[in-house]
Amino acid sequence: MNSAPIISKPQHARALLTLGLPLVGSHLAQMMLHVTDTVMLGWYGVLELASVVLGASLFFIIFILGAGFGQAVMPMVAQALGRGDEVQVRRDTRMGLWLSIGFGVLCYPVFWWSGSLLLALGQEPDVAATAQVYLRIAGLGMIPTLLVMSLKSYLAALEKTQVVLWVTVAAVVMNAGVNYALIFGNWGAPELGVKGAAIASVFTQAVTFVALALYAHWVPELKRFNLFQRFWRPDWQAMQQVYRIGWPIGLTGLAEGGLFQASAIMMGWIGTMELAAHGIALEVTALAFMVHLGLSNAATVRVGRAMGQNNAQSLRDGAKVALMMSLGFGVTMVVLFLTLPAQIIALFLDNANPQSASIVAFGTTLLALSALFQMVDATQVMALGFLRGMQDTKVPMWLAALSYWVIGIPASYVLAFPMGLGGPGLWLGLTVGLSVAAGLLLWRFWTTAPKPG
Repeated sequence: MNSAPIISKPQHARALLTLGLPLVGSHLAQMMLHVTDTVMLGWYGVLELASVVLGASLFFIIFILGAGFGQAVMPMVAQALGRGDEVQVRRDTRMGLWLSIGFGVLCYPVFWWSGSLLLALGQEPDVAATAQVYLRIAGLGMIPTLLVMSLKSYLAALEKTQVVLWVTVAAVVMNAGVNYALIFGNWGAPELGVKGAAIASVFTQAVTFVALALYAHWVPELKRFNLFQRFWRPDWQAMQQVYRIGWPIGLTGLAEGGLFQASAIMMGWIGTMELAAHGIALEVTALAFMVHLGLSNAATVRVGRAMGQNNAQSLRDGAKVALMMSLGFGVTMVVLFLTLPAQIIALFLDNANPQSASIVAFGTTLLALSALFQMVDATQVMALGFLRGMQDTKVPMWLAALSYWVIGIPASYVLAFPMGLGGPGLWLGLTVGLSVAAGLLLWRFWTTAPKPG
């Protein structure tokens, strides 16, 4: 690879922040969609809340798997733009949309018969039945949700991240309004409970897709890509490429998500109070993680552009700057978690609850332990972003699976139960898995990234 043109480290930092901060905001807003559903159904009823939390978890697991195709669009479009190949931009994005539609159709039977699946997994019959009612409607939203992921990736690769942020924020407000009307029967709407929550989700996802599609199609500077030109025509070569890069991304996300799902299940074996504290501590950690994820997405675009331009120096310099920025934020979170853990946990609790003091005490320990994996969690997600920018997804998938499932989950179990460390042992196991992933993925990047000269 050649090394020209060269840009300075401060220029890399400015470009990453310009691109990444709106993506951070978008990820945080996306989390608020889940929080809104949880809060409103908590007001409505315990059975309904439990059912939708269960149903939403199943939806999310399947979404993570299918989202790999949409996420593959980001590095592919970035590289095509780096090469100046605008036709390939359209081809890759269009087939990302096709694969998203196909996955959404194929997975819908899981939602239709989800009650039997949840019963087989040991859930209470009334909870499983109500979750199925929710998922039979909410499952229709899988297609627009995956299409939104593809369009967000396309627009991010084009460095149009402001629109991604504001459309996501608008979606949060819209979802809250439709939830308020349809769950409780306000403003003259029928009271539909969990069905209302499902309809609100599907409606919000569909409107979000339409808004992003109209932006991508009508904004003058994007019209030259003709994104929806002859959309009905298959492009088998581009589809094969998007599939090749996308399915390992989906499985990598599933492996990481599985690590935290397994930790929640094992924490439930320890006790209800411990599980509540675990959930709060993970929620706080996830909020911090959104910053690293947004910077990782920006790094994917920057690395992809550098790859397309055959600019090895820019690729490596940009990766170093992105990693340092992410680690810098990680240090800030470490200080916060070590100095104010009890105050942070208490924000999520009602002081009048007699169990609150115990949850705060246990959660304080977990949040202090989460400070241990802030840096390695930042490192592993940044390394994944770099590798995706290079369209290197299959080997990272295996490295992630090894780190999380072969090392992380067994380490959590052994530390928590045979060694008797309980909940703190579970979190130490998470740290072990994330540390191995960070080391292996960063090693993979620095040994395979093109060198200048």
